[in-house]
Amino acid sequence: MSSKLVGHEIAASTRIHSLINDLVQEVARLEQPIAEIREPDPARADHAKSALAEIGKYRGRPLVYPYLGTGAGHGPYVELEDGSVKMDLINGIGVHILGHSHPKVIAASVRGALSDVVMQGNLEPNHEYSLMGKRLVEVASKNSRLKYAWIATCGTMANENALKMARQKHSPARFVVAMKNAFAGRSTMMAEVTDNPAYKQGLPEYNEVLRIPWYDASEGARSTERTLALFKEHVAKHEKNISCLVFEPMLGEGGYRSAPRDFFVPLLEFCKEKKIAVWADEVQTFMRTGELFAFETLGIGSYIDICTVAKTLQCGATLYTEEYNPQPGLVAGTFAGGSAPLAAGLAILEEMVNGGYMGPNGKIQSIHKDFVGMLNRLNETTCKGLLREAGGMGLMIAVTPLDGGKDTVTQLLHTLFKNGVIAFSCGRDPYRLRFLVPAVMTSKDIAVAEKVIEKSILEMA
Repeated sequence: MSSKLVGHEIAASTRIHSLINDLVQEVARLEQPIAEIREPDPARADHAKSALAEIGKYRGRPLVYPYLGTGAGHGPYVELEDGSVKMDLINGIGVHILGHSHPKVIAASVRGALSDVVMQGNLEPNHEYSLMGKRLVEVASKNSRLKYAWIATCGTMANENALKMARQKHSPARFVVAMKNAFAGRSTMMAEVTDNPAYKQGLPEYNEVLRIPWYDASEGARSTERTLALFKEHVAKHEKNISCLVFEPMLGEGGYRSAPRDFFVPLLEFCKEKKIAVWADEVQTFMRTGELFAFETLGIGSYIDICTVAKTLQCGATLYTEEYNPQPGLVAGTFAGGSAPLAAGLAILEEMVNGGYMGPNGKIQSIHKDFVGMLNRLNETTCKGLLREAGGMGLMIAVTPLDGGKDTVTQLLHTLFKNGVIAFSCGRDPYRLRFLVPAVMTSKDIAVAEKVIEKSILEMA
């Protein structure tokens, strides 16, 4: 008879589950007052200023915002060291999809933290690693041919692995076709794929990326024709030397610009004809567009060879078909993810799948409709003409404020922060106001955000 496994006993222990439940309930009790925007506490001003200065001193430059969290929050609200409470509508640039201190995320994190190791890797993983890979393949394969998942620490590493897979399959092809205004990550190669000079100052150009334009809604079908024509020109010039087409299903850093299915299909059909890998970069769109994958929202899953996800998952992952399963040694890495983040990522994924968030009548689409409607209402009334082109996909929402200039939008972001709402920018010429709205946002929360946005715009105007 086999002996009991201690790890299984720990996972099944009712005593441990009870203790975790008590911890989560106590945290929730203490965090109840964090339920509305609150001004900084003057008595904490010196402490907060000193703590923020210390960060700037040792990293070489100050933080973008005077943001230093206490480790407490509730839903869309977060408490800072200066005693203020802000409404967090950027969520770690998209990491905290369930807001702050979601009880299921806290509970999963604590369970993961009880593991024998802090970090898991591809050589010696624990069961969270196994469960993550299995669950990702289960949900991805429903509407695509994706069959495998390789887990990494972040979106940049997931993207690096994706490019390796595409290049190995089509060796010695070296070129990558990417969209204008794309963003792919912060490594040297992903900075090359990224189309923003500010993100690669001083870096060498490797000249391995070919650009095609994103969809222009003002041109409709002509935009698709122009993009496809340029793609064909690139292929004609570099026949058999193009490894993949990489695209974000909605431009992220590039301005939160969406495109219809009819824009993608001709490009993807051409890829299949020319045997070019189709790589969907869903590092930011994953779980946010109304379906788990934006390729499902757009109905293009059958074309996808490689798909990368991260942010909401608390780790990164590269999903791929049988054809792009790499040779041993191509992808590895000491770390795959922390035990607590892997456990939390699984809990978030299950909550998004089973919590009523997905589908045309799910919570995500409801939040999108209400939030975009709020921005349009302001643009038509008290902030007339000052909040243009509100839109996006699901919980990814942006609007062009005021004159859309870089300095103007930067000033607006700091005005919003002062007034209690944390947002961020995206795009260039015009620069846009970006929101990564948490999936726990209520109509009451949206009404609070409306007042702050209106106040901030009018202060600037």
